[in-house]
Amino acid sequence: MQDIKLSNGTFIPIEFHKARIVQKVQLLPLEERVSAMNNAGFNTFLLNSKDVFLDMLTDSGTNAMSDIQLSAMMLSDDAYAGSASFEKLVTVIQDVFGAEFVLPVHQGRAAEHIIAQTFVKKGDFVPMNYHFTTTRAHIELAGGTVLELFTDEALKLHSDIPFKGNMDLDKLRATIKKHGREKISFIRMEASTNLIGGQPFSLSNLREVKKIAQENGLLLVLDASLIGENAFFIHERETDCSNMSIRDILREMVSTADLTYFSGRKVSSTRGGAILTNIRELFMKMRDLVPLFEGFLTYGGMSMKEIEAMAVGLLETTDESVISQSPQFIRFVVNELDKFHIPVVTPAGALGVHIDAKTFLSHISQEEFPAGALATALFIVSGIRGMERGTISTDRDKETGAQILADVELLRLAVPRRVFTLSHMEFLIDRVKWLHENRNLIGGLRFVEEPPVLRFFTGRLEPTSNWVDKLSAKFQHDFGTSL
Repeated sequence: MQDIKLSNGTFIPIEFHKARIVQKVQLLPLEERVSAMNNAGFNTFLLNSKDVFLDMLTDSGTNAMSDIQLSAMMLSDDAYAGSASFEKLVTVIQDVFGAEFVLPVHQGRAAEHIIAQTFVKKGDFVPMNYHFTTTRAHIELAGGTVLELFTDEALKLHSDIPFKGNMDLDKLRATIKKHGREKISFIRMEASTNLIGGQPFSLSNLREVKKIAQENGLLLVLDASLIGENAFFIHERETDCSNMSIRDILREMVSTADLTYFSGRKVSSTRGGAILTNIRELFMKMRDLVPLFEGFLTYGGMSMKEIEAMAVGLLETTDESVISQSPQFIRFVVNELDKFHIPVVTPAGALGVHIDAKTFLSHISQEEFPAGALATALFIVSGIRGMERGTISTDRDKETGAQILADVELLRLAVPRRVFTLSHMEFLIDRVKWLHENRNLIGGLRFVEEPPVLRFFTGRLEPTSNWVDKLSAKFQHDFGTSL
């Protein structure tokens, strides 16, 4: 994947793959989209797939699989224990990441559960460059507290800062001094920080974090679910790494950490994941939790077909033409929206296009969930399903019940690898542009059914006024069609 210059001087991303299997989608009429959103409780997670035109909810398990992955699934060894397919996965992980010990799990949050249950004690603290929803939930379930030590630049959404995912080293040192190293379970670094726009950290920052961890006898844990994209950005943006291959960067990142885990749904398009380490003592501490929570040590809750596909997918992650496809499409959309002064997170990151809903809908207070409202509005005018990454994605204060306002209010439009076409991106840009021109018609949301934990998955909301009707009427007037 790379940007190609056209004869008119513009650049477009060109795919280095061809479509050989396709899946039909439909764009429902406007009135049916409104009805579908009502039935879903104005939560895009609760929409039925059949009602969605472009599904940009997540890249988790939705990346297109290659022909080699699909063919590998037919060769699986379905043995419960000692499967040859698992041995193949271990060999690939050792090759790609350089990690000796592997524990399979059914997905990334299962790895988080095992790590939290093993290393987090009640009253502990876990410093990190930024939290992820399920990570924090597992740490808090084990009695720990998450401490976010991001840099001051991390929340400057519109900037040219290349590594907003860096950890603030001074804050890390101060945190260790304040709480004492005996109260810190481990230090966690997330590759391509999900909740602040898929922003990467630099290899030099990771090395400095490791140095501080070693000085204080602390473990460094790497969430590698988006490690391929982070490696791509390091190769592209970090001067000292421009001559390193993606494979070299991946191995360097994993070797720097004491413990690495990833979601196979992101790195290779399949269900599953793994915990990796080169330290036998750490492996043994976690090993017996895998049969308890996941399955036996050579399948970990995955089917062997998924394990075969994951092995191929991890190898494909080292191919720059594969790993760059999603970031290049994201950059194309971000740059086009930025031309129209639509507030997007820049520089373009991993995973998806992130729209700054707090600025986009500055007339809506955070208590009325502007990112959720923008996700609702976009689906109504386009059939595109995105994900709210703002205050709905937080939980209430457990002691006071007060609303915890998110640091940022983002509408995330995931761009899975090799799924969408350039015309899909042009359609997305057009509908977002129209929404921005008519943003004053959009109103807020409020909960009518609110789960106490991870409420963004299953909570139900309703509009605070009749703004959906007004927006629909304006859209139909402008386009002269129910589509």
